Amino acid sequence: MLYRLIEAGQLAHKALLLPLVERGLEPGDDAILFELGRSSTTEAELAAELGLTDVALETRLARLLDRGLVTRQAVGPELAAGVALTERGVRIRNGLADHWTQLEEALMGELKPKQRKKLADRLKRFVELLRL
Repeated sequence: MLYRLIEAGQLAHKALLLPLVERGLEPGDDAILFELGRSSTTEAELAAELGLTDVALETRLARLLDRGLVTRQAVGPELAAGVALTERGVRIRNGLADHWTQLEEALMGELKPKQRKKLADRLKRFVELLRL
């Protein structure tokens, strides 16, 4: 069973990454798009939220800026350096969310809500145990 769980995880990961690769993005870029989808924020806050160093965030932001997915802007009363999604960034983020929702529904569609919850709780517990 553990082998099947690992295999399913690897295949799901590959399926989740496919739309990123098709758009010229790298794993982790999606986290920035989703975080910025909630609201614009300062670069420092974004780095802290995602657990990235300033250098790592700058590398990712440069790629997203080049692709026209994010824009820099002043944020907050102190006008700190901030970032926000562009219209194109919103479309890409929404496309990723739709793809992932469809994938989850295809995988979990046969399960009733209670079964989904139970599976999610069990998988969360697996993660906790494996992190020890």
